[in-house]
Amino acid sequence: MNPPRALVLAALLALPLAAPAADKKMPPAKPASEYTLFEAHPNEKVTVAAEPCDKPENCAFFRNAYIQHGFLPVRVFITNDGDKPLTLDDVRIQFISENKDILPAALPEDLQRRLYNRKSAQGRRMPLPFPGASIPITSGEQVDKKITQDDQDFSFPSTTVAPHTTASGYLFYDIRDLDDPAMRHATLFLKEIRWQGEKKQLFDFNLPFDKWLAAQPKPVKKTPPPPKDEDTTKDTKDADKQ
Repeated sequence: MNPPRALVLAALLALPLAAPAADKKMPPAKPASEYTLFEAHPNEKVTVAAEPCDKPENCAFFRNAYIQHGFLPVRVFITNDGDKPLTLDDVRIQFISENKDILPAALPEDLQRRLYNRKSAQGRRMPLPFPGASIPITSGEQVDKKITQDDQDFSFPSTTVAPHTTASGYLFYDIRDLDDPAMRHATLFLKEIRWQGEKKQLFDFNLPFDKWLAAQPKPVKKTPPPPKDEDTTKDTKDADKQ
């Protein structure tokens, strides 16, 4: 005897849903020198790389549609080949456009206003200079859970890069008001990376996005079929009749 249709539907609804794309993990980090866009400082034994994502399908693990809302996600890799830890407590990672517009990485509140446009007076977290490190304060905007989860899963896990390791994390830059393509002649600029316990900063890093753009596959142009020459076709038919 077949079970009633209502029971079948109820059982199906009770099953766990398939994991959404946002549950996917980002690819594991490789040494920075293995990416297209990198800069190495051999004397300091530090290499930095950047991997932008300009197509949603290439970073489908995000829970939010950042690209569709005018943000450029950029994954930054920092490889420490030295014997001491690096500290990123004071680091600045800026997107500098072709017109010299200096864009800092977006804060969770910036993402919130663009993606969800909500206001609240509770639960704000005031970011420190480096994304991923934050301290709670008593009032401000409430950040949506999906933004918080993306920050936890895809930002730098710590402001310290241990010796002989690579740390990575995504930053988001608001490029909506820049000329298209925003990455053309733009640069990712990093400064104030230091060895832990030292005041002297490493030399600055400059990563030109043109290098990354030049390495991207060129779209295949479809050749349109040649137009039909009606007069020639007519002349050929007339010749066949004769």
